[in-house]
Amino acid sequence: MKIQLYQVDAFTRNIFSGNPAGVVTNADDLDERTMQKIAREMNLSETAFIINEKTYAYDIEVRFFTPSSEVPICGHATISAHYVYAKEHGLREGTIRQKTKAGILPVEILQDENDLKIAMTQAQVIFGDLIEDENRQKLIEGLVIKDTDLCGDLPIQIVSTGHSKVMVPIKSKQTLDSLRIREGILSDLSAEIDCNGYYVFTFDSREKKVLTSGRMFAPAIGISEDPVTGNANGPLGAYLAKYDKIKIIEDRCRFTIKQGEAIGRKGYMDVHVFCKNNEPDLVKIIGNAKIVFKTTIDL
Repeated sequence: MKIQLYQVDAFTRNIFSGNPAGVVTNADDLDERTMQKIAREMNLSETAFIINEKTYAYDIEVRFFTPSSEVPICGHATISAHYVYAKEHGLREGTIRQKTKAGILPVEILQDENDLKIAMTQAQVIFGDLIEDENRQKLIEGLVIKDTDLCGDLPIQIVSTGHSKVMVPIKSKQTLDSLRIREGILSDLSAEIDCNGYYVFTFDSREKKVLTSGRMFAPAIGISEDPVTGNANGPLGAYLAKYDKIKIIEDRCRFTIKQGEAIGRKGYMDVHVFCKNNEPDLVKIIGNAKIVFKTTIDL
């Protein structure tokens, strides 16, 4: 069996920046154990496996694996997988219904000058627990920051649009860029709060058209740091809308984020939030991608 394998940088137009993902385009006959082995061999934060089994309900199925486990959905790997899928099938625009373990979600192929960009509709917006008291102190210790580094007018809260993350607002980009986490403390906290990812962000982006700059850590699932994270910035959009930190016009808003700058893999994405009855109801993320290489694996 020949496996078609790509490496793609997501949320960028340039190779060696943004967030790298593996993409297997013909995973129809692969079992879960083999998918996990391929993801471990790639050793990227996520590898996406496209299963070409169209039904009346969806067009393709996509499964996502970190080097150590399967996850329900992944933003940058979705962008990467559908960019490759569109290129292989000669698509310039259209909507693909993607079956994932977070549900069946639409992904839009959009023209972008002489290339493509991908818009991913994320899963249901869910606001989870606040991180308070003892768990808040553990988080501070794990991030190696001070309580005064945090934004006092926003809570630390678990938010999900398919794969939950802890939203951690801090005041300065200097603090953000200098973070050196304690992985063991954050991994232990993840087991207690049932959330593996910590998205630390600041409004101090230092770029005029960019609202936030962020970093995402998920040591409990083998990701020391993820460069540019769709499933962190989607929840971020819902969180900022809920707490009136972005301007909502006619039940929608949009903004641009950057992430990955501190580790030399800067990327950008647009986040669109749609509201209902003044509450965030639906989130889309939009980004570019660039194929780094294509190869085959003989199994």
